[in-house]
Amino acid sequence: MTGLAFTLPDGTRRTVTVRRLLNAGYAGRSQEDVAAHVAELAELGVPAPSTTPALYPVSPYLAQQTGTVQAQHGKTSGEAEWALVVDDTGDVLLTAACDHTDRELETYGVAWSKNAAPDVLATSAWRLDDVAERLDALTLRAWVRDADDGDGDGDDRAGDGEERLIQDGTCAELLAPAHWIDVLRERGELEPGTVLISGTIPMLPGVDQFAGHWRVRLGDPATGREIELAYRVVPMPEPIG
Repeated sequence: MTGLAFTLPDGTRRTVTVRRLLNAGYAGRSQEDVAAHVAELAELGVPAPSTTPALYPVSPYLAQQTGTVQAQHGKTSGEAEWALVVDDTGDVLLTAACDHTDRELETYGVAWSKNAAPDVLATSAWRLDDVAERLDALTLRAWVRDADDGDGDGDDRAGDGEERLIQDGTCAELLAPAHWIDVLRERGELEPGTVLISGTIPMLPGVDQFAGHWRVRLGDPATGREIELAYRVVPMPEPIG
């Protein structure tokens, strides 16, 4: 099983042995936002869902804390999201996540595409109870930039190309964690080892999502604290045969 570790603001560490990974989809609190996301995906050939919100089981090993995502082709991309994590003590944590998705495979089946690439999670987290009163004010942003320019430094942050803001919103745009906690409780899945990824906010127009680097930040304006992850997308070698 996959093991993850998170550092809380007070410096303590929490661990989780991932037994269950779920990806929410079409989870905007506003139906206008949901329609916008459906339209974004329709441009990529993804059929509209039969019901919203959706919830997709994902292989637990795909919950990763990594700086590198390997991709089989150039039509993959991430999404800025938050994640609920039920740690090994049963406490519920909130962190930043990026659901990297195979957009080619998504045209055949969203559930399949979710299992074709990892859900990247940050290494820091907050206790959900500690931010519960201001969840809607938390900010959620994502930046992309092109692949490295060949200098070989492997840096997964700005420096090898111009970084561009691709998503910019708040958690108020998504169904609240309380909604998903109720869903998990009803399913008997609100237990240690469960990780749920929130679904995403709309992308800004005119930005190419098929980028070589992704950075996602969950921010708390009330405290100035931020949780961030970043990774680069590495093309896999061409198959033989």
